Amino acid sequence: MFFVPLHLNKTKIVVTTPFDSPGLKFNGDIPAGKVGWQSPSNIALVKYWGKKPVQIPRNPSLSFTLQESNTETIIEYSPAVSSESSVQFFLDGNKQEHFEEKIKLFFNTLNREFPFLKQLGFVIHSRNTFPHSAGIASSASGMSALALCLCSIEKEHFGTLANDANFFQKASYIARLGSGSAARSLYGGLVSWGEIKGEAETSNLWGTPQTKGVHPEFLSFHDTILIVDAGQKKVSSRVGHGLMKSNPYADARFIQAQDNILELLSALKQGDMERFINITESEALTLHAMMMTSSPYFLLMKPNTLQIIDRITEYRKSTSIPVCFTLDAGPNIHLLYPEKARMEVSSFIQAELKQFTHQSMIIEDKVGNGPNKLTL
Repeated sequence: MFFVPLHLNKTKIVVTTPFDSPGLKFNGDIPAGKVGWQSPSNIALVKYWGKKPVQIPRNPSLSFTLQESNTETIIEYSPAVSSESSVQFFLDGNKQEHFEEKIKLFFNTLNREFPFLKQLGFVIHSRNTFPHSAGIASSASGMSALALCLCSIEKEHFGTLANDANFFQKASYIARLGSGSAARSLYGGLVSWGEIKGEAETSNLWGTPQTKGVHPEFLSFHDTILIVDAGQKKVSSRVGHGLMKSNPYADARFIQAQDNILELLSALKQGDMERFINITESEALTLHAMMMTSSPYFLLMKPNTLQIIDRITEYRKSTSIPVCFTLDAGPNIHLLYPEKARMEVSSFIQAELKQFTHQSMIIEDKVGNGPNKLTL
């Protein structure tokens, strides 16, 4: 467990972080180079909804890392032409000035962790392997890929982060500052984020791998994403997290999440499929219950979302095939099932669920192994 220390001086409180690195500045020639990473998105099983300042979660969360839903980011860097770093950002080859401003602001918050950023100019090329508004967290994959690139620049030019554990922990820490769920995209399999009672190695500051001891059947899981609505989300994550401050059920929810994550970790290690299904589906519905009981409230499920959920539960009841659902903060369904059930579930999707999707949009994914550095 990590506690952020506070140092007092005469005028203000200065918060230090575990990655303050004032010596990471170029003193001679400033280099030019290129680095790239492919990093995955993830789908939460125990949901993160509600946070404190500086991206600290109000409750721990747990997710499957995805295999096919990735962001590929390549950063070209060179000496800055002014005292401030410049950023050009391209998404799928198209210049995105709105994102450029966001990245500049983000880089300005990282002066203690990466003091060399102001000495460099950046051209960033990024692409997603999945469509926008598909119920897949592009902020998780995008921010984790960006954090990995920055850590690679530090490692190459300053000789730090040579240890893989330190490298990925710092990348998770940096990714979290950009998008909380991105902290869980730095590792494969199952990853938690947030302090879990009785689990001393977990932290609010970075993600923690949770694959050790998990029954292998869970690591074979598929995630078939059924696109019910391809439109923009009605409510941003930032707004949704903020609404938990006044939600009358928030405190009970945070306690529930602590209990559920411990129960789910136990089920995963024991191979208890029934408990896994019950907790995973309950967490999905609780997330939406929190949005429906906020002020203002948001009703994000669509009629076809409910049609799909109803058919999943009936199918599982009649066949005993271990298939279940989860959702993010939107209407699209993530259908979760082990490899051994793939053929039967595929037929079920085509026969009963596809009719409720938007223009037959279905994305096939599965539990993945984590990020990969690109060979450039």
